[in-house]
Amino acid sequence: MLFFKCIEIFFARIIDVSLNTIRTTYVLRGKTLIVAIIAFLEITIWFLVAREALNGELNIFIVLSYSGGYTTGTILGTIFIDKFVKTNIELMVISNKIKNTNEIKKHNYGVSILNNDKKQMILLIETNKKKLDDLTNLIKKLDKNAFITIKETKTIINGYM
Repeated sequence: MLFFKCIEIFFARIIDVSLNTIRTTYVLRGKTLIVAIIAFLEITIWFLVAREALNGELNIFIVLSYSGGYTTGTILGTIFIDKFVKTNIELMVISNKIKNTNEIKKHNYGVSILNNDKKQMILLIETNKKKLDDLTNLIKKLDKNAFITIKETKTIINGYM
């Protein structure tokens, strides 16, 4: 009986914490309807699981199931976001060797030149996170010592996607 209760708590926590991780991502992107639906499901599951976990005597196996489900849910939610949620990113590239953007544009990346003082080029490139490895490899091919910063972007309008 205790074993099945632990399994139930463990898997329910995986689901509710994964939903929490996904919901947090959508909150930052302003997706109100999706956030509301996920929040409803998440808190319903959490309430039922917390009630089940706290109903009865304190048991180390219940605590470990609850904590293990939380940890596993965090990991799986993060993996889900990385694999399935479209993420736009912005790269700022500072280079002494890149002299023009032709090679980058040839690979269908939109590029803006922020500065070109003939000593260094500052480029702003917006793309999808799935293309990050290809783009950073291209930049490293053009200048292995280029300084690159990467951050998530909420919305991209126009450019090459």
